Amino acid sequence: MIRRALMLAVFCAHDVGAAAGDLDRAAERAEMVARQIQDRGVQNEQVLSALRKVPRHEFVPDSEKRYAYRDTPLPIGEGQTISQPYIVALMTELARPGPSDRVLEVGTGSGYQAAVLAEIVDHVYTIEIEPTLAEQAAEVLRRLGYDNVTVRAGDGYVGWEEHAPFDIIVVTAAPDHIPQPLLDQLKPGGRMVAPVGPVHSTQELRVFEKDATGKVISKTAAPVRFVPLRRRHD
Repeated sequence: MIRRALMLAVFCAHDVGAAAGDLDRAAERAEMVARQIQDRGVQNEQVLSALRKVPRHEFVPDSEKRYAYRDTPLPIGEGQTISQPYIVALMTELARPGPSDRVLEVGTGSGYQAAVLAEIVDHVYTIEIEPTLAEQAAEVLRRLGYDNVTVRAGDGYVGWEEHAPFDIIVVTAAPDHIPQPLLDQLKPGGRMVAPVGPVHSTQELRVFEKDATGKVISKTAAPVRFVPLRRRHD
């Protein structure tokens, strides 16, 4: 009986410690949103709520977890990075996601941007050119319960025609021009957010909107720096 009580006490202590760790990370997320995102002008409450909820530390390597809630990109392997939280928030707000939207993401990376979008929209289809990263992102998203995200390893330049058209397209790597297949797969009334510009230099974060006639207009939102959008033949 004493041994059973001791074992129970050990398990309870472990659970309390795990819960405390979760609460600490939730506090870090709240601080991140308040100081790094709201204070810099992002105000969409759905976006802010998603950023408070998604555990960014689950989407980075163990060696980077301590830095997960700093406002900085972090390496995730294969020469790729997870974008800084502010940029994820800004791109999500610019996309103006809604609960019935179907989204195409080009450049899954760690899966973090897909998870943020999945908190708001109906379904996210996301493409990653690096098979290892696609597999890792899919596993993390499954483990965290994001059953409204579908991950595929492939060439994001050509989009995902079988699931088109999309209400929103978010491109998380920088092409030097906007791929025509992505414009073609954007629904009339839809929006695409993408960094555009030369490799390894400052690019423009741009918002593209397609009207009911199919005409596309764009505006520049901010200067940014992203890894280049790669093709299968790279």
